[in-house]
Amino acid sequence: MRNHRADVVDQALRVLDTYGLGDLTMRRLGKELGVQPSALYHHFPSKQLLLAAVADELLARGARSAPTGRWEDRVLARCLELRDAMLAYRDGAEVVATVHAFGLGAEAPERALAEAVAGSEAPADLVRAATRTLLHLVFGHTTDEQTHLQAGSAGAIDDEPRERSDLEVGVGLVVDGIKARTAAQH
Repeated sequence: MRNHRADVVDQALRVLDTYGLGDLTMRRLGKELGVQPSALYHHFPSKQLLLAAVADELLARGARSAPTGRWEDRVLARCLELRDAMLAYRDGAEVVATVHAFGLGAEAPERALAEAVAGSEAPADLVRAATRTLLHLVFGHTTDEQTHLQAGSAGAIDDEPRERSDLEVGVGLVVDGIKARTAAQH
């Protein structure tokens, strides 16, 4: 049976979720698909491009309908959507943040956040800076949260899962800063 690009990405997500990013190798993926690892390079010339496709698929699976309402509510909704999409897969935050940092994909959250932040009527340079700040907040917060959850479930730390995330508070602080800067410039 011939594997298609979507089959490779789907299996890569299963390997990621089962074994983690460290074990998502072309060799393991080829074995899981019943092909030589070299056959995967027909679809993805490098592992980095495979990870980009995996990140984009992970985000697409976690996508929600476009939020409505005040710009502040849309910003929060987009941040929580990104967090939840990354938490849905083992090492999802690391995959998405890395792919985004390398400029290989995972661009949809940045576009969606920029659109929401632009509703604040902030100047374009502040919209860009605020969008990147929010992205970095969500990437860092979710990586920390995911690492803590995984370490706890593996018995590496003797700590209970955190009762609730404080991401909403952090997003609120950034939103307050956007409002203050925008008001000062008008």
